[in-house]
Amino acid sequence: MSSPSWLTSPSCSSSLAIDSFSPPAQLTIQWLRFIFLSPCPQRILLSSLDLLFLLSLLAFAACKLYCRFTSNTNNSTSSITKPLLQEQDSDYRITLWFKLPLLVTALLAIAYTALGVLAFTLSNFASWKQIEALFRLSQAVANIVIVILLVHEKKFKALKHPLSLRIYWIANLVVACLFAASAIFRLVTVDEAWLEGTNLRIDDIFSLVNLPISVFFFVIAIKGSSGIHVVRISDVVGTLTSQRLPTDRNLSPYANSSLLSKTFWLWMNPLINKGYKTPLKLEDVPSLPTDFRAERMSELFQSNWPKPEENSKHPVGFTLLRCFWKHIAFTGFLAVIRLSVMYIGPMLIQSFVDYTSRKNSTPNEGLVLILILFLAKSVEVLSVHQFNFHSQKLGMLIRSSIITSVYKKGLRLSSSSRQAHGTGQIVNHMAVDAQQLSDLMLQFHPIWLMPLQVAAALALIYNYVGLSALAALFGTCIVFCFTLLRTKRSNSFQFRIMTSRDSRMKATNELLNNMRVIKFQAWEEYFGNKIREFREAEHSWIGKFLYYFAVNMGVLSTAPLMVTVLTFGTATLIGIPLDASTVFTITSVIKILQEPVRTFPQALILISQALISLGRLDEYMMSKETDESSVQREDNRDGDVAVEIKDGKFSWDDGDGNEALKVEELEIKKGDHAAIVGTVGAGKSSLLASVLGEMFKISGKVRVSGTIAYVAQTSWIQNATIQENILFGLPMNRDKYQEVIRVCCLEKDLEMMEYGDETEIGERGINLSGGQKQRVQLARAVYQDCEIYLLDDVFSAVDAETGSFIFKECIMGALKDKTILLVTHQVDFLHNVDSILVMRDGRVVQSGKYEELLKAGLDFGALVAAHESSMEIAETSEKAGDDSGQSPKLARVASKEKESTAEKQPQEQSKSEKTKAKLIEDEEKETGHVDLKVYKHYFTEAFGWWGIVLMLGMSLAWILSFLAGDYWLAVATSEDSRIPSFTFIVVYAIIAALSCGVVMVRSILFTYWGLKTSQSFFSGMLRSILHAPMSFFDTTPSGRILSRVSTDLLWVDISIPMLISFVMVAYFSLISILIVTCQNAWETVFLLIPLFWLNNWYRKYYLASSRELTRLDSITKAPVIHHFSETISGVMTIRGFRKQGEFCQENIDRVNASLRMDFHNNGANEWLGYRLDFTGVVFLCISTMFMIFLPSSIVRPEYVGLSLSYGLALSSVLSFTISMTCNVENKMVSVERIKQFTNLPSEAPWKIPDLSPPQNWPNHGSIELNSLQVRYRPNTPLVLKGISLTVQGGEKIGVVGRTGSGKSTLIQVLFRLIEPSAGKIIIDGINICTLGLHDVRSRLGIIPQDPVLFRGTVRSNIDPLGLYTEEEIWKSLERCQLKDVVAAKPEKLEASVVDGGDNWSVGQRQLLCLGRIMLKRSKILFMDEATASVDSQTDAVVQKIIREDFADRTIVSIAHRIPTVMDCDRVLVIDAGFAKEFDKPSRLLERPALFGALVKEYSNRSA
Repeated sequence: MSSPSWLTSPSCSSSLAIDSFSPPAQLTIQWLRFIFLSPCPQRILLSSLDLLFLLSLLAFAACKLYCRFTSNTNNSTSSITKPLLQEQDSDYRITLWFKLPLLVTALLAIAYTALGVLAFTLSNFASWKQIEALFRLSQAVANIVIVILLVHEKKFKALKHPLSLRIYWIANLVVACLFAASAIFRLVTVDEAWLEGTNLRIDDIFSLVNLPISVFFFVIAIKGSSGIHVVRISDVVGTLTSQRLPTDRNLSPYANSSLLSKTFWLWMNPLINKGYKTPLKLEDVPSLPTDFRAERMSELFQSNWPKPEENSKHPVGFTLLRCFWKHIAFTGFLAVIRLSVMYIGPMLIQSFVDYTSRKNSTPNEGLVLILILFLAKSVEVLSVHQFNFHSQKLGMLIRSSIITSVYKKGLRLSSSSRQAHGTGQIVNHMAVDAQQLSDLMLQFHPIWLMPLQVAAALALIYNYVGLSALAALFGTCIVFCFTLLRTKRSNSFQFRIMTSRDSRMKATNELLNNMRVIKFQAWEEYFGNKIREFREAEHSWIGKFLYYFAVNMGVLSTAPLMVTVLTFGTATLIGIPLDASTVFTITSVIKILQEPVRTFPQALILISQALISLGRLDEYMMSKETDESSVQREDNRDGDVAVEIKDGKFSWDDGDGNEALKVEELEIKKGDHAAIVGTVGAGKSSLLASVLGEMFKISGKVRVSGTIAYVAQTSWIQNATIQENILFGLPMNRDKYQEVIRVCCLEKDLEMMEYGDETEIGERGINLSGGQKQRVQLARAVYQDCEIYLLDDVFSAVDAETGSFIFKECIMGALKDKTILLVTHQVDFLHNVDSILVMRDGRVVQSGKYEELLKAGLDFGALVAAHESSMEIAETSEKAGDDSGQSPKLARVASKEKESTAEKQPQEQSKSEKTKAKLIEDEEKETGHVDLKVYKHYFTEAFGWWGIVLMLGMSLAWILSFLAGDYWLAVATSEDSRIPSFTFIVVYAIIAALSCGVVMVRSILFTYWGLKTSQSFFSGMLRSILHAPMSFFDTTPSGRILSRVSTDLLWVDISIPMLISFVMVAYFSLISILIVTCQNAWETVFLLIPLFWLNNWYRKYYLASSRELTRLDSITKAPVIHHFSETISGVMTIRGFRKQGEFCQENIDRVNASLRMDFHNNGANEWLGYRLDFTGVVFLCISTMFMIFLPSSIVRPEYVGLSLSYGLALSSVLSFTISMTCNVENKMVSVERIKQFTNLPSEAPWKIPDLSPPQNWPNHGSIELNSLQVRYRPNTPLVLKGISLTVQGGEKIGVVGRTGSGKSTLIQVLFRLIEPSAGKIIIDGINICTLGLHDVRSRLGIIPQDPVLFRGTVRSNIDPLGLYTEEEIWKSLERCQLKDVVAAKPEKLEASVVDGGDNWSVGQRQLLCLGRIMLKRSKILFMDEATASVDSQTDAVVQKIIREDFADRTIVSIAHRIPTVMDCDRVLVIDAGFAKEFDKPSRLLERPALFGALVKEYSNRSA
């Protein structure tokens, strides 16, 4: 090919291009052609453009400097004095439109510098050398200046590029087009020989590459925008004042990051960097991007829920598919990309082996092969990690949707649905089922990708060894069938594990909720054994599942070897020659085949688990809900009827329509106060529930006009401050608040508390007395200022004086204009109400005013008669004391004032000291590395150090057996090998069989070790929890304990042993890969040091953040569960006040807090994984380059094949090893958390062998207290302040006092639930502090304040330890008035009792607790408000029974009903922790004091 010489000439002379004798028009064209297309003028033209651009910038800078000097003397406002780029008072974010030009310009500057250097080295013409070098230098300088300018744009937050830069970019495109035209012309027409001596060929290629770059800059110049988005602070502040902006200063960088940042996880850099410098705290972790937040997911789930007409059988799965199909499709696309590039590596092995064995191969061929390898592996690595990240993100969104939906459903469940599911099971839906569905997302696509992967692999094998591929197919099919059959079986194990875990969680939840009663009765061992039985069942199923899994893993790990033996054996049999390239290509393909074969059963397990979870969730989400329409709610103020029921029939069960309540007609006028009375189990609480809409309405009409406030019989208090409990979501109105506290009689209680109304209340109101809980509940209702008040037995837990005060000031005072339905057993309040409803057997049998009903007699007459007979005692006693000088009331007031001043002094003092006595301590969280002791504890728990040695030994044996097989392949297939084919296959088969044996034994040993360790941990933790003192349960939310016995234990049971097994093999595999690679390309040894250093640095850099994120994740998970179980227990109250919205929002906030840890943890994992994998790819490519460019005498072709088949796995093994190591460290946080609960401070021993009391102790029943002082915890004030008294055996002692005065504390210290701070307690001559706790508690009897029943039957509740005969049980039921009720049930003693005894009325529960004591027949009996929840009639009967049955026994009875203590031998009056009075009731009434005042108050209540 010839060419015009001017097109290739390095000269700047025009003589070659211009013919001076041509006509003018042609001459003009020749000149233009020469200037614009010849190499030398082109370069001068572009250099001039660069120079012009640089001079314009220089001139502007000079002007600016000059003006700055002159403006100091006279304040000029000329525009020239303003900077080229204006600085803004603003915040900004940078987009891809800024980052890409900056990156490209920097690369161009480097490229031009390199081309300048090449011009000096490659060019033979001196003149051209100078022109080219100067031209490239000017280009490099121009681009460096542009980089500096762009950096300044960022500093000054410029919105647009300067005009001079935009003009330069436009002109640059014109010149670039000319360069490209010349380049194309030369490439097409000019021969290589013409360009000898110049580097024009390199320039031409560069010009063509530069053209699209110039087009890109041209687009940016036209657009003008710098890619910096500015948010002016003034604007934000202005907007914030007008509306509440959802701009989160701590929003995740992911929300605003560019495509490049999302591709390579650059958005994680700030967080990981912060975590590396200091341990991350909760507030350091950014919030979730708005699109991923729980509120958004909740709305999405709700909007996609199938409509009733769609009649969906599996609504949850259907809804999730509708919500997230786009995410699922995108992750599927990423999985397909990965599959497309996966087999390129093995296909290149043949090419590399051929290349090294050929004599005439050129370096270019080798470089092309390495480039293809690099690109394929890079794409594979990126797609794998993007797939993982997006799958985990999808899992997180699904979890968020499920948790919020389960919570919302929990607020709507009908009472029978709630009982059917139970709190433990619903918590499992949130904790376990949501997690199972989340975990599935990583394994969802491998299910359908697996056949494609296998087909591709078999096609490759067929390409190399023809029909032998059928043997590989046969082997793969056998492995598949095996794993499928085994997986099916292990699914049933999974189901059993989940069922038994549910049972264990329910039992644990029950234990934690009722710990006080369990400790009173010394039943820890019984409940501990119950949990142990459930755990044994669960553990045996986990064992079966894990052994099954171990065998599966053994088979799958050795499957590639077996399939290889089959394939090579068949090839040898049919005479297909096997050389090194073929052998190692096939082993690489089969190794890749191992991954889908290994993940497939795991994916099947996860799918089956997810299907079980979906089934459970479907059942739950389709459960019956309370029918909102069953009650007509009218907010209108017209009409005078507040509550109306007509022909109402109601049932507690949605299904059977068993009528529990029938109301023919009920009408309560607005402003009326109606009382509901009746004996235990008459249906009083049911009537209130029917008005609330909590019962299933069979027929009839219920109408409510106005807002409702509800106070439940069983107090429901939130784990928050007293103030937060009372406000219940409303804003603070100080005057109204103070008045509410006054009328609910809470002022003195708050004074006695160290932090007043800022005192934090423990879970279920654990640090308040029964009366205080009841009054806080009442205060909450009064503060809400509703129109209708439903009060369920609010006086049962308060003393007479407080009860009277509340009735006068609150019911008849603050609520005088409200409509009130009051369930009560206090007959003496009844003649103050407008109407009375008398109930029996779920019917309203009488209604009317007090006098009318009294005349009619019947049920009401019986109740009043019972009350009056008890009142007579009080009145006669009172008359005896009437003659005393000073009015008891005055005495009481005076003494009260004295006490309150006495109280206040230490109070002020303690407040000034500000000893922090927060009740619920923040959860303990370790920081930094997981302590090595935790690892040591875990690894040596089962078999000590020998266990570790054995595990390492077995792992090493595994790797050595695999290495032996591969080395045998290399030796037997080398070109000069003399080994016969038959010998080759036999030896290979023997090695494979040995490997199988080693792997199988190792899998089983690992499983046994993991199971033994987890069981040991569980036993230690349960033992520690059972022995923990009561104060631990008062200050630790149950959610914190439940998260350890559910999620953390699950990791220790299943995940950690598997992960450790993988880590050991991974480390040995990594070492084997590096040994094989370095042995054949020894230069790569030098690369190992930077490789290991970089990997270790990345690991340490990442782990600092990841570890803290995992810890924070665990800590933020517990509040979600705790809040949920709290909500379920108070759902009637929440629904009564119509507060569902606020509680849903609280749930959403807690879910967001938890998921933000999850999201950033996943981001950190993939950030690390991608970087590690990529360093592995670089290492592989460099070592391959060394191998193929060394002479074949040094590196034999068969070893190139061996090294490559190992090296291809390097990137994945390297990242797998590091990420598994990090994973183990993150999961070890669970071991650390369980460890915290295995070393809890223990209460005194249950039994002390040498100090057991005599068999018949206590035989007299005398109690002596010497200067008894008690405080709840070391840093809190005294509760009992030096009580000294003696009780004779057989005496009946009544204990009275204001609510919160220390009555219940006295009983707790006698049972040693709280140990005395000072003083002695002597029972029958023995100091009880020297005995074992069970020896004390089992010999004393108690009927506690809260009647507690356990899930099970009547028999298991009345006699949990199975010590008594059926006859004795029936006798005790008869004595406690329950024989008829139990006998009426078809199951008799086996009648069921649900969670918390919710299917029995509170009064019946109290009587059952009494039945327990009847059986126990202790010499000393304590009664803590034992009959507070029963009517006067039942109370009188119970008191009579106790007097008869316990005539010779010592009874200490705390009571609010004065008649209850009037027939006691002596009465103890406790006030503010002091024993103020202790004498016979008649004597106490003779002198003006506290007791007289209480009696007077009680008998005057009727007035």
